[in-house]
Amino acid sequence: MDHLTNNTAGSRDSVFGHTGTGKCELFLLFQGETKLNDGFRGFLYFLALAYCFIGLSAITARFFRSMENVVKHTRAVEEIDPSTNTKVIRHEKVWNYAIADIALLAFGTSFPQISLATIDAIRNIGNLYAGGLGPGTLVGSAAFDLFPIHAVCVVVPKAGELKKIADIGVWLVELFWSFWAYIWLYIILEVWTPHVVTLWEALLTVLQYGLLLLHAYAQDKRWPYVSLPIPSCERPDDWVPEETVPCKHALLSHDNPESPEDEHGSTTIVDVFSIHRVNTGNPYRNLPDVDVAESSDQSGEVTPHKDSFLSIWRQQFIDAFVLESPESRKLNNICLRGAKVFWELLLAPWRILFAFVPPYQITHGWVAFICSLIFISGIAYIVTKLTDMISCVTGIHPYVIAFTALAAGTSWPDLVASKIAAERQITADSAIANITCSNSVNIYVGIGMPWLIDTLYNYIAYKEPLRIEDSGGLSFPLLVFFATSVGCIGVLVFRRLTLGAELGGPKLWAWVTSVYFIILWLIFVVLSSLRVSGII
Repeated sequence: MDHLTNNTAGSRDSVFGHTGTGKCELFLLFQGETKLNDGFRGFLYFLALAYCFIGLSAITARFFRSMENVVKHTRAVEEIDPSTNTKVIRHEKVWNYAIADIALLAFGTSFPQISLATIDAIRNIGNLYAGGLGPGTLVGSAAFDLFPIHAVCVVVPKAGELKKIADIGVWLVELFWSFWAYIWLYIILEVWTPHVVTLWEALLTVLQYGLLLLHAYAQDKRWPYVSLPIPSCERPDDWVPEETVPCKHALLSHDNPESPEDEHGSTTIVDVFSIHRVNTGNPYRNLPDVDVAESSDQSGEVTPHKDSFLSIWRQQFIDAFVLESPESRKLNNICLRGAKVFWELLLAPWRILFAFVPPYQITHGWVAFICSLIFISGIAYIVTKLTDMISCVTGIHPYVIAFTALAAGTSWPDLVASKIAAERQITADSAIANITCSNSVNIYVGIGMPWLIDTLYNYIAYKEPLRIEDSGGLSFPLLVFFATSVGCIGVLVFRRLTLGAELGGPKLWAWVTSVYFIILWLIFVVLSSLRVSGII
């Protein structure tokens, strides 16, 4: 046992480049990096980390496009019209509203953190001590989701526009499981088996994700005995609205009465899952938005689409190599045009790389959805290596990096998804559900799966549980998170009681609420960083 512990300590030192000489011997690409000044190396690694986050934002566009197609998938259902006794074909969505929020939106936007935590667990497999980088990032991501993302969402509606949660029952269920997730994590770390994670604890953590899905579905369907008797109101039936209105003079969708028109006169409605805007945000501009594999008419007949799969993929690569879009050429301001071209040039390597992701117009987006997650995992692996380098050359505690830079960078998809939902949806359900559900997914899957991998290996190989080297680095931030989150939820409830909605309202009060949320986040970051650094 002592031999295993000594080996474990030695392996932890080697991971972070500790040699006892005070010099970081780790290198990212070339051994010659170790001859550079540590301060300069830290600056370069921070730049590389920021560029990885830019890549993450680039693949997010592909990811949300594919997820959009997945959610829009419908199936034909045959019914008999009782009045005419004739067969009627009705198309209904495959995905349930609440389940899609949790299983696709929240899971997908949390996948960068989940990937990072899983990679951190795999590289520590065989050690008796759990890696802290993944859990630290996930706890920091929870704070970023709850505070800065709420701060953004509360101000994005137009001045005076109010957007409230329509289905309070589903939100309360999601909120309960979100808070319970972090209570459960604290119980594991400090109460049930202090500083140790057992196989059963890890397994129970993962299984609770299934309970969250089941409970949310039961609440959405208002199952007796297991759902809250709270009626829902104003929730749009078509919660992923159609993206285009074919005629310039057609009536605009009630979900977005002031949708912008493109240069051809058609109106584009961007739904909750899409981060692209009219001719500006789509990284591959000239691609159709319909499934190339099949399309159906009103009778349900499936017919091949005229565009071939290969031609669309070819166009995807052509668009990736275009540095200046038509919108850039129309800019009169030379500085703005230059800045836009520079940004396109910065994104070009990522766009070319992600052009290898198959088009989202096939198989209802599933192939592109899975491939996007694979690319996200690759970026997460690079991020873990860069974090090791930064911690090694700067001496900054890995938890501090996880709470701040990693949490903010990997939570970018969460921010984008909630912001788009707050802008485009007529209710606040999806915007806020993405926050609460992402926090639940962070624990049940993001921490549960890596711990399950490590505890299962340790149980088989050593008959030993997984030890937490610095449980205080997680338990204290959890306590701070609880205290500040009560203040956040309390303000949302106060806004509902006074203004009648959680998001929007008079601009002054929206901005006051936003600043308040940012202050709560700064309190969490500062106190947590000071504690793990040993200052308090």
